[in-house]
Amino acid sequence: MREYRTWEEILMERFTSDWEEAIGYLDVALEEYQEDGDTPFFLLGLQNVIESRGGVSEVAKKIGIAPQVLSAVLSSEEAPRLDTLNTILQALGCRLSIQPLNDAGFTADKNYSVAPKENADPHLEVTTESSDLR
Repeated sequence: MREYRTWEEILMERFTSDWEEAIGYLDVALEEYQEDGDTPFFLLGLQNVIESRGGVSEVAKKIGIAPQVLSAVLSSEEAPRLDTLNTILQALGCRLSIQPLNDAGFTADKNYSVAPKENADPHLEVTTESSDLR
């Protein structure tokens, strides 16, 4: 009788043997997050890559935090803080980078402001005046 594997097992095998594929997967998850704001989808992608690199316990040990703390970050509905995400990515041997959008058409005349979120960082001021972008 043929034994079937789960999608997670297949991903883990592929990501463990091909780091570039794992990075590409994580990059797509981040791009999707940037397009639709689906934090749980991005965190699931991050968790899959973490699992392929030894799991939550191993990565938490590299970061110097309790595995429960990393698990809480990965299972949250909230996006992790930038410094937290940076620390996790560094433990995986990755980093965030900024790239121009292909069709951004950025001009200082456009209004690129975003309405403040309910739990936004109070130290960041959101402005709606496009002249502040110059």
